[in-house]
Amino acid sequence: MRAVVFQHEEHEGPGLLGPVLQAAGFTLVNRFRAVRREDVDAELLVIMGGRMAVYESEQHPFLRQELGILMERLAYERPCLGICLGAQMLAAAAGADVFPGKNGFEVGVGPVRWTPEAQKDPVVSGARPRTVVAHWHGDSYAPVPDATLLASTDRYTQQAFRLGTSYGFQFHLELTASELGRWIDLEADSLQQRGKNLQELKAQLPKLKAAEADNTEVLHRLAHHFARVAAGR
Repeated sequence: MRAVVFQHEEHEGPGLLGPVLQAAGFTLVNRFRAVRREDVDAELLVIMGGRMAVYESEQHPFLRQELGILMERLAYERPCLGICLGAQMLAAAAGADVFPGKNGFEVGVGPVRWTPEAQKDPVVSGARPRTVVAHWHGDSYAPVPDATLLASTDRYTQQAFRLGTSYGFQFHLELTASELGRWIDLEADSLQQRGKNLQELKAQLPKLKAAEADNTEVLHRLAHHFARVAAGR
């Protein structure tokens, strides 16, 4: 089974998600800012995050190509997983507007609240009601047509959704504490320009480290969900 991964930044790979997908029987196929026609038929498509925005396809033509692949996969009910920018792309492919978030830049370690619907979801059910995750986004999206809202934060209501067999997560379940620390170092100047305190952000990392086992368990259930969908095709 192929899991094609659309990656947009050199340092933003699949993280914890990669090993759990491989354990579920997937072979990872990486695409860096590029798509292939055959990606429409892959057993799974994963869209990662990135600095760019969904509405910046004039500057980043590969986003338009990715969106076309996503729309076609949704039309044929082929599973997709969107993370951060990927979740916004998935939302846009389903017909939702994506826009700069009105409540500002959400970055660091903090909880998401799973909705009552999430507690009945085949992937999320069993997770702690409030799960500590990594956040790094400035954009948000409108409610996704025909989707089920799975998670929210105090700052943004739209944090995760299920659409058919596909899932979108605005936050980063796949990030380890060490990787988030690396992101903070790489983006130090940008973060400081946004008024963020680097030491305060790094002080949150132990909370993410403590949550890695729980987050990995959710990712395992997600990977096995996609494996079951692929087996049933």
